[in-house]
Amino acid sequence: MRISFAPGAGRLKRGALVSPVIPTIAHLDADAFFVSCELALRPELRGTKCAVGGGDRGIISSASYEARACGVYTPMPTQRALKVCPDLIMLPPTSGLYGKVSHRMFELCETITPLVQRNSIDEGYLELGPCGFGTSREVAERLRHLQTRLWDELQIPVSFGLAVNKLVSQIASKLRKPRGFVVVEPGTEEAFLAPLPIGKLPGIGPKTEATLVTQHGLKRIGDIVARSERELRMIFGDGWAEMRATAQGIDARPVETGHDDAKSYSQQETFGTDIADFAEVERIAKRMVDELMSKIRGDGKRVRTLTVKVRYPDFAQESHGRSLAEATDLEAPFYPLIALLLRAAWQQRRPLRLISVRFSNVDDGGRQLEMFAQTEEKRRRLAAVVDRLNERPGDAVVRHGHQLARKRPGA
Repeated sequence: MRISFAPGAGRLKRGALVSPVIPTIAHLDADAFFVSCELALRPELRGTKCAVGGGDRGIISSASYEARACGVYTPMPTQRALKVCPDLIMLPPTSGLYGKVSHRMFELCETITPLVQRNSIDEGYLELGPCGFGTSREVAERLRHLQTRLWDELQIPVSFGLAVNKLVSQIASKLRKPRGFVVVEPGTEEAFLAPLPIGKLPGIGPKTEATLVTQHGLKRIGDIVARSERELRMIFGDGWAEMRATAQGIDARPVETGHDDAKSYSQQETFGTDIADFAEVERIAKRMVDELMSKIRGDGKRVRTLTVKVRYPDFAQESHGRSLAEATDLEAPFYPLIALLLRAAWQQRRPLRLISVRFSNVDDGGRQLEMFAQTEEKRRRLAAVVDRLNERPGDAVVRHGHQLARKRPGA
């Protein structure tokens, strides 16, 4: 876990002011997080080509670096991954494991600074400015200790990027994976970014990168800074100034510590064999609504928008959504929308490979007084009782007919 000071560190451009500040914003990026969680339970598989995925017709959600070296990536279909890497070891996901490990990982981060932003289950930012460090090396050594502690206690390898802002630290954290540690000194952000491929900038995916390279000759991040305002306007339109500032490593976003509120709830199912039966797919979607709504009630939330997505065997997909006038934590208001949304999304009427439902526009649990409030509250209390009963292994209580599974090929 050697600390790497990025090329350009300490070499300021001519005319640049020497900044008295030190880099205090770190980006943490866990390495192959889902696989790492599984390997913590099965250490005998370390060093092997393995991946976490969803069965023969699912996709790869995380692959070890040994598997990646053979061409396995996320989200590659499982069948294709097994052809690319015949000796790939498939690991089924362990329910509840990843959230618990993520929670503990960020708890350990909060032992060195209270300012921790959880971006996702496996990455986030730390602001170490309030911690009283005097030099870049002091900050880096403290983070290196945290990197070691995360491995010793959780067996989770992580990479760190350390810089004066979120943009540069995020890019730095991904350069030396796994177990990387890159420090970008203040004043060297533009020099650090300049030689990197343009695809390293957030928001520039492979297709956009290919277009920028072939049509505009922008291969490196520094190529953006070298172009005139007129050229950049032609390429990026009204966003040209923001793009140039990004290429220069300028970013004023603060580290935001709010992390507990869910932005959406979603669930999907990949079928054992493709399904063309509308009623069966509708039944599955309603079951997903039931399961997600139980989680929503458990979190004390309400939701307003339901989106249904379908995927065909060739991986083409369509989705459609609809919002209620008021947010709710009950299933019944969403039931009439399911068939409507399913028909809108499933217009080709080809057999389906996958169905997913997603709730968004999440509100807190506070509710305004409304007509029939007592009736709604009775339904809510009944739903809460059923939720508790269904916490037992298996389905203790069946609410609706669609929860009675129909046998289908490959199920």
